[in-house]
Amino acid sequence: MKKYNFKENISHNPIFSLVAHASKNLGIDSYVVGGFVRDLILERPNKDIDFVCIGSGIDLAKTTAALINEDLHVNYFKNFGTAQFNFGEYDIEFVGARKESYRSDSRKPLVEDGSLAEDQHRRDFTINAMGISLNPDNFGELVDPFDGVGDIERKIIKTPLNPESTFSDDPLRMMRAIRFASQLGFDIETETFLAIKAMASRIEIISQERITDELNKIILSKTPSYGFKLLQQTGLLTLIFPELVNLMGVETMDGKGHKDNFYHTLQVLDNLSTKSDDLWNRWAAILHDIAKPATKKYHPKNGWSFHGHEELGARWVKGIFRKMKLPLDEKMRKVANLVRLHLRPIALAKEGITDSAVRRLLVEAGEDIENLMLLCRADITSKDQTRVKKYLKNFDKVEELLIEIEEKDKLRSFQPVMTGEIIMSIFGLQPSKEVGILKNDIREAILDCKIENTLEASYSHLIELGTKLGFVPLKKLEEI
Repeated sequence: MKKYNFKENISHNPIFSLVAHASKNLGIDSYVVGGFVRDLILERPNKDIDFVCIGSGIDLAKTTAALINEDLHVNYFKNFGTAQFNFGEYDIEFVGARKESYRSDSRKPLVEDGSLAEDQHRRDFTINAMGISLNPDNFGELVDPFDGVGDIERKIIKTPLNPESTFSDDPLRMMRAIRFASQLGFDIETETFLAIKAMASRIEIISQERITDELNKIILSKTPSYGFKLLQQTGLLTLIFPELVNLMGVETMDGKGHKDNFYHTLQVLDNLSTKSDDLWNRWAAILHDIAKPATKKYHPKNGWSFHGHEELGARWVKGIFRKMKLPLDEKMRKVANLVRLHLRPIALAKEGITDSAVRRLLVEAGEDIENLMLLCRADITSKDQTRVKKYLKNFDKVEELLIEIEEKDKLRSFQPVMTGEIIMSIFGLQPSKEVGILKNDIREAILDCKIENTLEASYSHLIELGTKLGFVPLKKLEEI
């Protein structure tokens, strides 16, 4: 096992000497543990620092905070024996070393005080089971009982103890194994991988919030398709996201097949991830074709089609977000809008571009227009590079016209000046289907450049249409 000493590395941040000083005052040993140690070796930034002591984590936090500032706010969690405070840009946590045991029906452990070795035994993976001593006799020395450094060098995710016991005790660790593999570009060690496959059903005792938190971290990794493929290969994806698994497979009739929409979706996700770190853009990539299985039809002449999958998929977004415990707010609306519109720029690129079509797209996409174009470009996954170049060139034309018309007409926040309330007052109507028809007709006329978006033009158009429908105007233009 390699010998590491991080004395110089941790001397740059005063929090380590402060905790060491507090530990000495309390007469206890303390260590930096977990992800911060792992990322120090990997040279990755990490603003979360966890300290373990052989004693009371709460007392160590209190003593350290007093050395920093008597008025420093500390959060105490007495039921868990932990404490937390912020130190500059760092999130600092303290806990006493402990050993854990689990019941089969819960991931909540029975906790007892323990030694450093027992605390390291309860860690999820060897790369997270390392510690750095803050004690006077070996300050900065690495404590690595499971060769976590070696596994980092081998790029391996591996449990410290028997993996089936590790995952049975806390099934969320199966998701975490795949998350770390996806984030770090590591492989999962064979015995650990097989244990995830064997224990996959245990994920059902984990709350949806915790599962989704890990899933989002996979989605935000550099190459999220890797994590999704691992989820699928282990059987976890079928349990946590069956709608995505339903995209798998290719059906062939009369020698005509369609592409595998599962792997296409993962390619779109990877493509988009090179351009955007936004979680909700990435969710839109995941869900853009989610309704294809439900809309799949075969035509002897034309082959396979998925007509309407964009509209149905947009309607499914809310249900999927609700099941996943994702926010049912503007973020959900954005994803649904991107799913609904994702074919529109592609259709424009194929059929030729008109000002009217671009105006409509700008109005419907609103503030999501740049994200929509990112998704559309990512959706080009053809192996035919000539075809790819053709579509990208056409998208360039679409985007040029989008910019030109947006600068001229400011359509992102487009609203007809003739509102439903004004229409009702002109004809003395109550809220009704007819009011909606009149309002929509004015909107369409504006978008088709038939009339300007002014009260004068809208009033003239409205009176003409209303008269045809048998409505008598009660107000003149100047009375509005």
